[in-house]
Amino acid sequence: MHRMVGGLIAGLLLLSAAPTMAAESPAEQISSFRLKHGGGRVVRDATLDRIAMDQARAMAAKDDLSHEALGPFNKRIAPAGAGRAAENIAYGYDNFEKTLGQWIDSSGHRKNLLLPNASRVGIASARNASGKRTYWAMEIAGDYEPKKGKGKKDTEPLVAVKREAAPANKPKSSNCHIKLLGLCI
Repeated sequence: MHRMVGGLIAGLLLLSAAPTMAAESPAEQISSFRLKHGGGRVVRDATLDRIAMDQARAMAAKDDLSHEALGPFNKRIAPAGAGRAAENIAYGYDNFEKTLGQWIDSSGHRKNLLLPNASRVGIASARNASGKRTYWAMEIAGDYEPKKGKGKKDTEPLVAVKREAAPANKPKSSNCHIKLLGLCI
């Protein structure tokens, strides 16, 4: 009996000494992915969280996966005061880990996850009226990229057009015959 109690106490001590494995937060999951691919860490940002929540709720209310559900991205992201920003959206999965996996497997979304100089992120989800579909929005933002060779900060902000980060005031191409979703064809 004495041995059994001693063994039980030793077992409980081992269990209490073992680290508890808590699930990584969405910002930690994104940071882990970025660090594996040469990027830096990101932290949650209250302004970006609010922008993401507004976008997720708008998509859920309309039951429509659209970057334009709440208006143009460049206007929605302006309160974040970012030099560069991008947005990823999705629907379907109830948890962030699976949603992140979708984005990693998509080249445009992956590019946004690896946005250069990103340091802040906002993430939100909302369910549609039936409760059967979960919409996700992620806003990622950072500072301007320094101009190559000059050591000065770039003064032209870069914003997302659909899923890709692109200059807000991109010069028009003389070879543009048709403009579709901001792309010259």
